[in-house]
Amino acid sequence: MISTATNTVTGIPIPVGRAPVGVAVTPDGSKVYVANTNDGTVSVISTATDTVIAPPIPVGSLPWGVAVTPDGSKVYVVNLIDGTVSVVSTATDTVISPPIPVGSAPEGVAVTPDGSKLYVASLGVGTVSVVSTATNTVIGPAIPVGSEPVAFGVFIQPPQPETTFAGMSGYSNCYGTSISALVRQYGGLNAAASALSFPSVKALQNATMAYCGG
Repeated sequence: MISTATNTVTGIPIPVGRAPVGVAVTPDGSKVYVANTNDGTVSVISTATDTVIAPPIPVGSLPWGVAVTPDGSKVYVVNLIDGTVSVVSTATDTVISPPIPVGSAPEGVAVTPDGSKLYVASLGVGTVSVVSTATNTVIGPAIPVGSEPVAFGVFIQPPQPETTFAGMSGYSNCYGTSISALVRQYGGLNAAASALSFPSVKALQNATMAYCGG
């Protein structure tokens, strides 16, 4: 455990299974789920006590990535050797569904912000599988991506709000008004693009044009 206040290790190590790799925290911060690759299990840790609070949960062979649904009800664990995904209920800390078959050697996994879909990156075949969390089944064909996708971390982000500008959409002077306002507010278009998370001034100008209906 590392304290974010002091950036130092605190407490004593929490013993889990052998060769832990994947880890995910429930949205309320109360539990941590750890995939133990050499045991084929998942350990459950209480963040209130920093102790393991349930027997190891048996999943598939070589469990790797872990993801929790936004409502905190389910944990998805990808099993690298089996090419499957296990589904764990956080209410009972037990597996609640037959393994979901995906591509060969899955490693990365993430849930959409609305909790409706699970995306699984399969290293062995260079694809991403899409799983419906309502039915725990794969929907549609696998999506071809690059070679050996891993995709650890949070690789699905909520949609960003649409940027609005000072001009009035549909009016002939909209673009000029918007650009002038951005220059005044941010001290230049480069600064405006950076502050508004646009990759370039050109991207900002294109967004402004689209807003103005040009």
